Amino acid sequence: MPLAACSMAAAASKPDLFDGILMAEERFHGEGYQDGYAEGNRIGVTEGRIYGSLHGARIGSEVGCYLGFALTWQHLLHNCTGEKHSKKLKALESLVGMIQKFPYEDPTYDKLQEDLEKIRGKFKQVCSMLNTHPDFRIGLERSVLTF
Repeated sequence: MPLAACSMAAAASKPDLFDGILMAEERFHGEGYQDGYAEGNRIGVTEGRIYGSLHGARIGSEVGCYLGFALTWQHLLHNCTGEKHSKKLKALESLVGMIQKFPYEDPTYDKLQEDLEKIRGKFKQVCSMLNTHPDFRIGLERSVLTF
């Protein structure tokens, strides 16, 4: 084998000194992307948990106020007789039943918002029947149900 052919074969098998320098940008870009992706994923999960906890607490507080309202009115109307009071009690029982069936422990329930809207609608209906005008607000400090 001629000497020139051996030198070219040897040069081809040796890593080029400049390849490391020239490919550094691409390598660092890939490593940076992977590090950034992992960090973003970690932060996203943390932020998602915080948001989910706050949103879940608000929904729980709202539904809890509805339940307390309904149970209180059931107790107040329990000894009353008459058709008007009977309709009110049936509506209150319906509201309590909807709240008791609400899936508190399953945030992946696909009809969560739909069921919550039904509860809100039934609550408004009950308030109309009872001739009350409650105002449920969620503040930064606490939940408030006023009349």
